[in-house]
Amino acid sequence: MPKQVDHPIILGIVGDSASGKTTLSAGVAQILGEDRCTVICTDDYHAYDRAERAKYGLSALDPRANYVDILEQHLRLLRNGQPILKPIYNHTHGTLERPVYVQPKDFVIAEGLLGYTTRAMRDCYDVKIYLDPIEDLRVKWKMHRDTTKRGYTKEEVAQSLEKRKKDSPIFIHPQRTFADIVIRFQLPAHANGSDTHLDVRHLLRPTLPHPDFSPLFDANNPAGMKLELARDSDGKPVDVLEINGDISDARAEKIEDLLWDLIPEAGHLRDQVGRIDVANGARVSHPLALTQLLVGYHAVKAAMGVRAY
Repeated sequence: MPKQVDHPIILGIVGDSASGKTTLSAGVAQILGEDRCTVICTDDYHAYDRAERAKYGLSALDPRANYVDILEQHLRLLRNGQPILKPIYNHTHGTLERPVYVQPKDFVIAEGLLGYTTRAMRDCYDVKIYLDPIEDLRVKWKMHRDTTKRGYTKEEVAQSLEKRKKDSPIFIHPQRTFADIVIRFQLPAHANGSDTHLDVRHLLRPTLPHPDFSPLFDANNPAGMKLELARDSDGKPVDVLEINGDISDARAEKIEDLLWDLIPEAGHLRDQVGRIDVANGARVSHPLALTQLLVGYHAVKAAMGVRAY
């Protein structure tokens, strides 16, 4: 893939706790080629460990509990192709550990809670994604993750969610305004309880040159997806692309074909699309795979120097 810009491409993925940031980041890295990606978690920039935050009455969502200025500095260094000494926060034990030496590769994926908090940070990104799943899903995902991977009890997770109710609207949700794409996973009308069948809604702002999806829409076969012009919460026009969880394999493949035809420079990465881990190992979520591919498409276009007009 020819690279037309002289700096690493910085892709931001921001959202509330357990909104799917790590899953999306891992999938996009597979699409772009893991050997060409540096993935960092901006939540590593916590200023206090778990016990200290409890002592001071601060949540991890509060910028005052994070080294925001150092994160700004490190994003600028990475964009300039320079290495950083990145802090490490151990989410399992809630402790701060020794930093690690990180060098930027062709693509840097920065995922976390507070990535768009300041103008200085936002100016570092080539592509900005905000994950906004419906709250019931996010709570379900957080409960599962924190009890199985981070050593919390269900009661502790419930208490954490209650404590953060006031912080999310103040510190996390306003960052949605600055995203190029807002992604919302939601339960379909006839939910079967499986995350592999979630619907996904992409709010596409004109700050990026989005693909022309019109060839996909056949009046005789509208099933599985919808594209419409809508108004954002601020009244500005946006395109909204919706993909149903029950989209057929054939329709999903048609979308993949369109996107890959638009980025032939990355065609050698095609076999990475759709490699999504699910609990029983038997199903793949087409909406998630296609979302990862759409984000990967924009990263590739940014590397080629393609910008919105």
